[in-house]
Amino acid sequence: MTERLNSKGIPHPIRPSTWDRILKYVASTENPSPCLLMDRDMIKEKVSAIGSGIDNAKVFYAVKANPDTDVVGLLNETGVDFEIASEGELRILASHGVKGDRIISSNPVKSVRFLREAFASGVNRFAFDSESEVDKLSMNAPGCSAYVRLTVPNEGSEWPLSGKYGVEIDDSARLLVYARERGLEPIGLTFHVGSQCMNIYSWDTALDKARQVWDKAGEAGINLRVLNIGGGYPVRYTKDVMEIEDIEERINSSIRSRFSEDIEVHIEPGRSVVGEAGTFVASVIGKASRRDENWLYLDVGVFNGLMESVGGIKYRFLVDSRNEVKKWTVAGPSCDSFDVIDRDVDLPEPHVGDTVLILSCGAYTVSYASEFNGFPVPKTILI
Repeated sequence: MTERLNSKGIPHPIRPSTWDRILKYVASTENPSPCLLMDRDMIKEKVSAIGSGIDNAKVFYAVKANPDTDVVGLLNETGVDFEIASEGELRILASHGVKGDRIISSNPVKSVRFLREAFASGVNRFAFDSESEVDKLSMNAPGCSAYVRLTVPNEGSEWPLSGKYGVEIDDSARLLVYARERGLEPIGLTFHVGSQCMNIYSWDTALDKARQVWDKAGEAGINLRVLNIGGGYPVRYTKDVMEIEDIEERINSSIRSRFSEDIEVHIEPGRSVVGEAGTFVASVIGKASRRDENWLYLDVGVFNGLMESVGGIKYRFLVDSRNEVKKWTVAGPSCDSFDVIDRDVDLPEPHVGDTVLILSCGAYTVSYASEFNGFPVPKTILI
């Protein structure tokens, strides 16, 4: 593998130990692709680092980022808690013996079936952003602890999450009062600055709005205690990003300047826990030259693992070749012309059958994947 090697001949940002395990796997497996290799040590290091720089922080891994049962089992061993949105995710956690008091649900719109099953399993903390959801909670999870979803700007995030959920300041305060009237325990609020957030100031803006909701709730006699800052920490794809410790130093300072010392801070990382830990092992299944474009076809594509590429996420590709570097349009295996992963990718020309590594693929890949056109979802393997 030859693209962007560091001083030890290892492609950035793969660490030497991970690189050794990837090469060992590829060399020892006759037909390894497509599969997703997950670095267990990196997962444990990431989840340990997140929250360590924020006072009174509690971490809830967002299962949707990578719900593979082995990944969830590994994370459960670290003692981290979990955030879920569905019966399927609840059952994955139940299979690992995770109790309801370690689970929250921050999806502001939940099915009745999920609410009933989660509440019966001991889950007691749920988000909302409408009167309808409060009513649903009061009927299916009576007396539960509830927190409102505040809408905040998502500028600077590569995967914005501001359009579908959340309400503004006045509505947030009003809904907290309504939740109390319906017999729920309003405990706080949540927001999300957007996934893969590259703007450090986004958290400042969000916390300014959160403080206003806090004050309005206090004026109504509601003493909030939980500030859920969601996720958004970025990972390395094709460029460097802010380090976790730098992000949290800024967030912690912002929280301390606005809120009391006894506030509970909840964090819901997903991408930042598993993103950089994952490497797709793929194979070249074809090449072509069409309309002045060089096309490279892989056995993993948009539909069976790289759906985020259609939203702008760009991955780093590595091939083991000493041939001339060309620009490639990289596509997946399906018959659908939508199945294009990236364009203008500089790579030395590989042969059909060669292995291609795709870095930082641990998050929102297999969890989005389908078997469209009969192509398999890549197997996830902890290394």
